[in-house]
Amino acid sequence: MRHPIVTIMVAMAVLVTAGCGFNLRGTTNVPHDLNTLILDTPDPYGPMTRAVRSQLRQSGVTIVDSSTVDEKTLKSTPSLRLGGASSFRDTVSIFQNGTTAEYQMVMQSSAQVMLPGKGIYNINAKVFRSFFDNPLTALAKDAEEDMLYQEMREQLAQQLVRKLITVQTTEQPENESDEQPATPAHGAVTVQ
Repeated sequence: MRHPIVTIMVAMAVLVTAGCGFNLRGTTNVPHDLNTLILDTPDPYGPMTRAVRSQLRQSGVTIVDSSTVDEKTLKSTPSLRLGGASSFRDTVSIFQNGTTAEYQMVMQSSAQVMLPGKGIYNINAKVFRSFFDNPLTALAKDAEEDMLYQEMREQLAQQLVRKLITVQTTEQPENESDEQPATPAHGAVTVQ
């Protein structure tokens, strides 16, 4: 008698989570128009580019190599152009002797999504972390700081890929006598 009730409860849980838009962690439902795109970056093998490429692949996006496609495909494929990632740290607290006790680490990045015939859309992301600077563990703090920067890059890449959802990818209506052409979303620049 207990087995059918458990089966019904599990089936209900699956139906509820399927209907609410639940996704596995680390995946993003990228708009259909952006399922295939060109990843353009000044540092193709850098850690930030690798993190963004990994997030795009986890989200089911096909990344096209711009050097291997013909000119027609190149002009019709959306492009994600990564800007540089910058990081800095500010002192949050100090020890009694005046040396820094805690830092706030900040990493930020910007990107542009270029949709052929629709516009250029700017997206930005910023990540914060706290770091306790213990002078007694010099080697351990360097390793911890490197790990924090790697985690921040991954989180920054997740934010950039998540923000692809905000890019307006709807088709513009045909120019008819009674319709006005659609305007790009806030912050977009139209490309002719």
